[in-house]
Amino acid sequence: MEILLQILILIVGFVILIKGADIFVDGASATAENFKVPKMLIGLTIVAFGTSAPEFAVSVKSLLSGNTDMLLGNVIGSNILNILLILGIASMVRPLVVHSNTVKKELPIVILMTVMFATLMLDNLFDKTMTPAFTRQDGVVIVLAFGIFIYYLIGMNRARKTAEELKKVDAALELLEGTKKQEKAKKAIEQDPPMKLWKAVLCTIFGIVGIVIGSNFVVDSASSIATILGVPAKMIALTIVALGTSLPELVTSVVATKKGEADIAIGNVVGSNIFNIGIVTGLPVAILGGIPEISFSYVDLAIMVASAIALYIFARDDRRISRLEGSILLTTFVVYYSYVVISGLGVI
Repeated sequence: MEILLQILILIVGFVILIKGADIFVDGASATAENFKVPKMLIGLTIVAFGTSAPEFAVSVKSLLSGNTDMLLGNVIGSNILNILLILGIASMVRPLVVHSNTVKKELPIVILMTVMFATLMLDNLFDKTMTPAFTRQDGVVIVLAFGIFIYYLIGMNRARKTAEELKKVDAALELLEGTKKQEKAKKAIEQDPPMKLWKAVLCTIFGIVGIVIGSNFVVDSASSIATILGVPAKMIALTIVALGTSLPELVTSVVATKKGEADIAIGNVVGSNIFNIGIVTGLPVAILGGIPEISFSYVDLAIMVASAIALYIFARDDRRISRLEGSILLTTFVVYYSYVVISGLGVI
């Protein structure tokens, strides 16, 4: 009877999550239009932070309860899922166009943060006598690196505003050239947003609330089902919890891709992976204390780093992630998680 109740809660969680993500994408996109902010920037900040909220809640709860495997498995698994599963599925729905600025700047930042995160957990890589740990000092380093990323976003936004001011000057000059160009100049200066600001903000807020509530239902019920079935904690963290907390990114990215909002889909994943490392892991550890012992294998960390590098390679070639490249990401996901399940069950 208990497992049937948990399955019902799981289904309800999915419904709330999917609807919340749909509303959230509309609200975030409309907010970008109202403030004349590039949708990639919205994806890297508001969307990424909103969809990372479940991971952050799990991390804080895990540290306070001493269940550190849940924290690290949540972040490692989520970052792997974000690229291999989410972008894999999104690119199968529709090939994703990647802006050159994303390839040159955002994706290298993802690789840098991922490599730094993995290296800080491998204390015994250089000294075999040490026990792998993630200390408070490591958390502070990660938070500082995340601060540099935020500084980059602020600088990017300032550069965008300067470019917009130049466009307005050009449009004003066109007004002086004759009445034939007057309408064109007006459209260049101001365009009606698809949704009023107050409505866009409400949609964004309600969307985030739906995403968080739905994710909590899914994670809690899925974890209960796994516990009833006797699945190990580490395997739960890497699979069910990671998948559950990544569902916002999955649904948001797929919905955004269907609506032709590739910037939000890619920015969501890129920003979410950076937020997962900097805020979901770094901030709680820096404030609440370190993780004295790490049980995750080189394979888990290697896949996390390799997936970030693969995303960069695929996007760099032709500024797009094709269906073929998406299928490669999905195949890697299946192979890796087959290994996780088999090793978690003690078969290997």
